[in-house]
Amino acid sequence: MLIKDSIDRSNARGYLRIATEEAFAPASVLEHYRKLKLDDPGFNSLWGFYLGSPSERAQSVIRRLQDLGGERLADMDASGIDHQVIALTSPGTQVFDAATAAAIAIDANDELSAAVNAHPDRYTGMVAMAPHNPDSAVREIERGVKQLGFKAVILNGHTLGEYHDAQRYWPIYEACQALDVPVYLHPNAPPKAMIQPFLESGLDGAVYGFGVDTGLHMLRIICSGVFDRFPKLQFIIGHAGEALPFWQYRLDYMYGAGQRSRRYPHMPLLEHPISHYLSHNVYITNSGVAWQPAIEFCQKVIGVERVLYAMDYPYQFQADEVRTLDEMTIPAEHKKMFFQTNAERVFKLGR
Repeated sequence: MLIKDSIDRSNARGYLRIATEEAFAPASVLEHYRKLKLDDPGFNSLWGFYLGSPSERAQSVIRRLQDLGGERLADMDASGIDHQVIALTSPGTQVFDAATAAAIAIDANDELSAAVNAHPDRYTGMVAMAPHNPDSAVREIERGVKQLGFKAVILNGHTLGEYHDAQRYWPIYEACQALDVPVYLHPNAPPKAMIQPFLESGLDGAVYGFGVDTGLHMLRIICSGVFDRFPKLQFIIGHAGEALPFWQYRLDYMYGAGQRSRRYPHMPLLEHPISHYLSHNVYITNSGVAWQPAIEFCQKVIGVERVLYAMDYPYQFQADEVRTLDEMTIPAEHKKMFFQTNAERVFKLGR
């Protein structure tokens, strides 16, 4: 049992609720964002809103992102969340130059570590790193796992428009496989090269653009051969798998057809169909998708042991959604796996 003090609270429902894609941002990182002059329409759309809007939503998100104490714990209690797995919010370090990014990662990890140490029964941390320099990133990952006790690594989408399927990033994956920690591939706004049609329709953020960009990023990593090289490496993606489970049949068919015909000579020949990697190397959280049909579909397609609960706090903080998922008409053992035991296994909670 992960959280001994929560046994009584969980007895009535039969499981703990562990939320696995929950965000924070130190005040210092938000100040860096305010000062950053970046030719990136996605970053400017996202953080121009959250840092500049007087709306209740923007103000609430900014306040809650910075809180790793009283308000966050009160929100968890009010919505019935027993434990959060917390990561530096997107785009994290990945909009800065390499030196600035590396320093920000260290500071953010230290701040999160202090909160985890203060509330070990309520919080678990993911390691922030700066992928710009993979050797430096590996050193921070090793520090985060071995010294700070963090249980995963956060990769906040592309880095200044570059995806992480390129082999220069593979030392990061080699280190994560060796340390036996998963990589959480979190959304970022689509890069400058693809964002304009999304912006024109107000679809660049979490409403659609995030999912498109992250699904593409995950597919690029799969199709680059990363998992053939590192077969024990595990990734986690949110938002009901960024639609990839729903595309699985067509991905297998069309990617296989492309490989057989050698339509793209630069495409590596994968050892398995894409569906194999989705069900052997990828975990899925439902973050932001409190909807039984999508959750149940992912369980059936990817595997009930590979689908985890997440709230997406504080961006989607809705206590009613927790109760809605409690009422899912799925087998009780599957519900406990979804809310509790899958997360305990993936993040090695309680160890």
